[in-house]
Amino acid sequence: MSEQQPKADDDERRRRREDTDRFAGGKDEDLRSREVTEGPDKAPHRAMFRAMGFDDEDLSSPIVGVPNPAADITPCNVHLDDVADAALDGIDAAGGMPIEFGTITISDAISMGTEGMKASLISREVIADSVELVSFGERMDALVTVAGCDKNLPGMMMAAIRTDLPSVFLYGGSIMPGQHEGRDVTIVQVFEGVGTYAQGDMDADELDDLERHACPGAGSCGGMYTANTMASLSEALGLAPLGSASPPAEDEERYAVAERAGELVMDCIENDRRPSDILTRKSFENAIAAQTAMGGSTNAVLHLLALAGEADVDLTIEDFDEISRRTPKIANLQPGGSRVMNDLHEIGGVPVVLRRLLEADLLHGDAMTVTGRTLEAEIAELEANGDLPDDDAIEADFLYTVDDPKEEEGAIKILDGNLAPDGSVLKVTGDDEFYHEGPARVFENEEDAMEYVQSGGIESGDVIVIRNEGPRGGPGMREMLGVTAAVVGAGHEDDVALLTDGRFSGGTRGPMIGHVAPEAAVGGPIGLIEDGDHITVDIPERDLTVDFSEEELAARREDWDALEPPYEGGILAKYGRDFASAADGAVTNPRLTRDL
Repeated sequence: MSEQQPKADDDERRRRREDTDRFAGGKDEDLRSREVTEGPDKAPHRAMFRAMGFDDEDLSSPIVGVPNPAADITPCNVHLDDVADAALDGIDAAGGMPIEFGTITISDAISMGTEGMKASLISREVIADSVELVSFGERMDALVTVAGCDKNLPGMMMAAIRTDLPSVFLYGGSIMPGQHEGRDVTIVQVFEGVGTYAQGDMDADELDDLERHACPGAGSCGGMYTANTMASLSEALGLAPLGSASPPAEDEERYAVAERAGELVMDCIENDRRPSDILTRKSFENAIAAQTAMGGSTNAVLHLLALAGEADVDLTIEDFDEISRRTPKIANLQPGGSRVMNDLHEIGGVPVVLRRLLEADLLHGDAMTVTGRTLEAEIAELEANGDLPDDDAIEADFLYTVDDPKEEEGAIKILDGNLAPDGSVLKVTGDDEFYHEGPARVFENEEDAMEYVQSGGIESGDVIVIRNEGPRGGPGMREMLGVTAAVVGAGHEDDVALLTDGRFSGGTRGPMIGHVAPEAAVGGPIGLIEDGDHITVDIPERDLTVDFSEEELAARREDWDALEPPYEGGILAKYGRDFASAADGAVTNPRLTRDL
């Protein structure tokens, strides 16, 4: 148990339980856990529970599952046992029977740039499947889903939506920034340092010092990268309480948030409040507005599409561009800016951004949240309790007003054209009016592209094309922070573009276009490009085109042959077969893919 965790002692938990136990004297007739705890025929089932220390009081209470991907494989998750313990305390004190169980995680940063990164997106699906299976098999009544590293977050939210059990989403929190030469740094600066070192502009000692100081402890990567983006969007969606995303991983407040999540899930049970009561088209529009206003990760496009599919909410990739056009970018966090999640926390967290968007009529204030109150009411509650500072009192050089924003449009752009008929995704971290033309440098995989960049072969004006890295072609749609960071580190953030049917880390910056669909593996135009083809990237016009005619495109398609699947068996082959297009969230749920 972390020394910082405010773990209630036994007497305090007992007192609070007596005050709040809404289920004493018998279980609610609608609780499905009765199937394993009630009646003479369930004596063997109860015997199994008693072997684990549960007593009569527990067995008369709702069973709340706490899926926990704690692992020593990533700093994002290394502390999650402590976070889960605090949630267990909250559940127990509020009259529930908490049961913790495990699931997997993949460290994106450690697998980055290797074949192992193909496992990352697959892990999102495995997490969702495993949580669904355990909660279904053990007849649980509710969930508090704990998450740390990138794919944990959408995986847990997908499971909550799919099971439609009363649920509260609980983020494990962000790492604090490291210090290098008097400035805040994160893991992204280390990846970029690799490119700078390869160019000869950083010596080995400086790179070593950067490596040793970038990650000072537990928590998810510090900027507005994928984990912090999805944590922020869990608030905007209504699946997590406002203010719960930003407390750092090793801060005492993180454990208070966890305990409150355990208490809140009991309120959700009592009021039969489920994800299907919370998630609507308005919820997803709010999440997209928050993503674009905060400069969130491109991965959130993939994950929100997947979540909407699970929730049976009509959402398309075009919706992201429509909402981004009307939503200004008002937060300037890493990777586009210099500040990190903790800086946002210190001025009030995600609710500060949501309030500014709400007051500008850019959010749906009547969207429901997990507390049973609307988004607007939740913001008002935070203000009334003194948990949200007055907007006039906030001074932060990285937070802008809607009337005087950092950029007039949001950070997420959806480009189409003859190279991406089903769309592609770009996060603008520089010039909103970026326009680029240049010759294609085509690579059949990430490794070959990385070798090209690190060898010094990259030239101003290049358009690097990396294909066969899509959901099916990879399989697994690898993130490519290694390549994109190397390009930036080599001094080509503004004069080289990169496009791929794979995807990027939330830490990627520069004109990097991912999720190009259809992907090469299914015959998409990206698979027909040849070295030297003239490619245009036009952000204002949302255009991604190659300069050849429809006739030339058709002729090349006639000569195109699909590559053999890279894996014949095992999990990579299975998910490579099952993935849908990135334009549909790269989902694998048969209900969502049968018509694709």
